[in-house]
Amino acid sequence: MDNFYNPNIGLSVIRGATTSNGNTKVDISSAVNELVKELISRNNLEPNSILSIIFTVTNDLNACFPASVARKYCGLDQVAFLDCQQMFVQDDINFCIRLMAHVNFPLDKKPNHPYLRGASNLRPDR
Repeated sequence: MDNFYNPNIGLSVIRGATTSNGNTKVDISSAVNELVKELISRNNLEPNSILSIIFTVTNDLNACFPASVARKYCGLDQVAFLDCQQMFVQDDINFCIRLMAHVNFPLDKKPNHPYLRGASNLRPDR
């Protein structure tokens, strides 16, 4: 994004989640790529409008870091990433990958929060 003030753009937070088919690098990569693609396409984001993304994963996922996957995807090598383990809650869904993205976003638009695969029931309102 250019270094000028635009009163129509503000900081926004977009949430999302998906599930991996298993605890392999291939499965996690597929899920992360799909989630990031949906985040970008549903919100018409340019890679330079994404400031940071925090990923959390359930404790059954440890084959790779979601951030390392996303960093290589769609020109996001300049985005600040952080990976964390989601706190354990009994009966949580398995193989879940959640994200929280901080983005520069038009103030007159409502963000579209992508909840995919087995995570779609986490937020039926979105």
